[in-house]
Amino acid sequence: MKIALCIKQVPGSTSVEIDEKTGVLKRDGVAAKINPFDLPAIECALWLKEKTGGDITAVTMGPPQSEAVIREAFMMGVDHGIMLSDRRFGGADVLATSYTLAQGLRSCGEKFDLIICGKQTTDGDTAQVGAELAEFLGIPHLNNICAVEKAEDGFLYAVSEQPLEKLRLKIKLPCLISVEKNIFEPRLPSYKLKKLTAGRKIKLLTLDDLEDKDPEHYGLNGSPTQVKRIFPPEHNTEHVFWQDGDVDAAGNFFNLLKENKYLQFLR
Repeated sequence: MKIALCIKQVPGSTSVEIDEKTGVLKRDGVAAKINPFDLPAIECALWLKEKTGGDITAVTMGPPQSEAVIREAFMMGVDHGIMLSDRRFGGADVLATSYTLAQGLRSCGEKFDLIICGKQTTDGDTAQVGAELAEFLGIPHLNNICAVEKAEDGFLYAVSEQPLEKLRLKIKLPCLISVEKNIFEPRLPSYKLKKLTAGRKIKLLTLDDLEDKDPEHYGLNGSPTQVKRIFPPEHNTEHVFWQDGDVDAAGNFFNLLKENKYLQFLR
């Protein structure tokens, strides 16, 4: 089985600057990490590889430093890596991101039996890329997958977690699944694999390598949704201290809660 695994590098801190003009995060020079929702997806791909054979290709889109998440995937057992990196991809919303990933998968010269995505990313939280990617590729997809049972005879058998029940599903390959964070406990990166894969090449794709080379379909140009306003949350660092034994402490605390509307009174 040939598996494509979509992963992403996200900010490793909540202290990230925002471009006031475009409304996108300034990622250059910011501490980053692999998206936490992608780690169980990597483990899911590795589990299927161990059961069915084949290989795994990790695919990411981002600036040059995004290579680090591919390297980390190699350290966990992923076989190949593809990185979509071009300034013209910058500022993409979920639709433009999904389209770029679809173009990258089509242009890499591989035919995948299964594409696995994490449920969402911590910097976007839309949980839409997986489904939109499948639509652009013209393949069926399943969301909210909390267990994968087996893959055989051209079908994948999985369990989808719904609000009131869990559904056992069968889907024809090739297909895409978006997996829940609790599907597998991710393994730790291996130092041995780090040394063995240090020189492994990662395939770099720019806009010029894709079938559709129209820059109007990518990045901010290809994004039908635009951020009107975005800002980091304000931090209230004000402190109030009352001494032990202060007879008014309880009353002061009550008034503080009331003034800040933490308490509501019904008449």
